[in-house]
Amino acid sequence: MLESYEGYRLLLVHAHPDDETINNGSTMALYADLGARVTLVTCTRGEEGEVLVPDLIHLAAHRNDELGQHRVGELALAMKALGVHDHRFLGEGVTQYRDSGMMGTDPNSRPDVFWNANLEVAADQLAQVIDDIRPHVLITYDEIGGYGHPDHIQAHRVAMRAAETSQWSTPKIYWNVMPKSVIQEGIDAMKKIGSDFMGAESADDLPFAKDDSFVHAMIDGNSYVDRKMDAMRAHATQIEVDGPFFALSNNLGLQVWGNEYYTLVKGEKSAPFDSRGYETDLFAGISL
Repeated sequence: MLESYEGYRLLLVHAHPDDETINNGSTMALYADLGARVTLVTCTRGEEGEVLVPDLIHLAAHRNDELGQHRVGELALAMKALGVHDHRFLGEGVTQYRDSGMMGTDPNSRPDVFWNANLEVAADQLAQVIDDIRPHVLITYDEIGGYGHPDHIQAHRVAMRAAETSQWSTPKIYWNVMPKSVIQEGIDAMKKIGSDFMGAESADDLPFAKDDSFVHAMIDGNSYVDRKMDAMRAHATQIEVDGPFFALSNNLGLQVWGNEYYTLVKGEKSAPFDSRGYETDLFAGISL
């Protein structure tokens, strides 16, 4: 990797507060620390999320419906932990897209949810951001949104359409990917401590697990795992960092959270590569 990424620009498009940290926390912290401009666009405020903190259950959508604003604060704390200073909500100041809830649930039918947003309008709002910051790299979800959440699918659609219609042509676009081999390693490790990995016996049981052939790049963010964990803790209503699931970090080593994987869908793979042929730098091949 380069010694300095001053002048390089990275844009991430995510559906809800916390998605960015889970998928890309180490990547964001690493590039921000090396001097790149890292911009996060979040499409909703996560109003339909499950509240894991008993004392805050009153914030839930079925109670006071105040979770979205609370998660805005959680996101700000997470970005501080990752060293990211430019984070925005899609359509901020014009439109507020609401969390659509899980696929097939009642919130899907609300007219104000992101799932029902006009694709061209939302893509134009994001295209304005693209033209403003002119990213060298764009990161978002794959065509099924990782695991089929309607907001993740819509974020993918909006990001890809915006990349097509913006005046700025983003050199490289990546989709997040979770390779089956890594997930299977997690499942096996959890079994050894008498727990389970999302109830799965095999990586094939999980919708977000993809064949390793989809992995084109891996960012080694092991030096930033502590900051990623701090950012996860900031999303306290959504993530239980001290639960058995995160014991993986003690059973597999920190790489289970530090390593983040990507599929390249626009641009050319460029050296440096690791022993598996994965890119080790998302900005590889891009000259300022």
